Amino acid sequence: MAPVSAPDAALRFVHPDLDRGPEAGLVVAGDGRLALATGMLAIRQSILMLLSTTPGERVRRPDYGCDLHRLVFAPNDETTHGLAMHYVEQAVATWEPRVQVIHIDAHRDPHAEHVMQTELHYRVRRTGIEDSASFGFDLSGGGG
Repeated sequence: MAPVSAPDAALRFVHPDLDRGPEAGLVVAGDGRLALATGMLAIRQSILMLLSTTPGERVRRPDYGCDLHRLVFAPNDETTHGLAMHYVEQAVATWEPRVQVIHIDAHRDPHAEHVMQTELHYRVRRTGIEDSASFGFDLSGGGG
């Protein structure tokens, strides 16, 4: 197996709030090594990490992250959805140069009144392949 360069690979993880399934944390491969995420998975994982990071939280990169945290306790309405879309677009444009944003949508989750669902559709600049990432954001401050 050829070595993978840093921008094309990252340690693979399962985010407890963004991925489905009971396990969370780093993923261990069948051979006992830490698994790597490559290609489209690495980019998607990077985007989800970016959107779940609050600016000021990351050492040596105080501006890295997304301002979605500012929306906690905001009403789940069109104004809040518009702000969420703005924050997501701004963060991705600033911190994820591998992708071009195609479309962002935010709306109330039909199954949870306090949860805002956000969907990001993007194109990978190097390959032209389109993908999407979606995640729920709990506006009540309950974190789930």
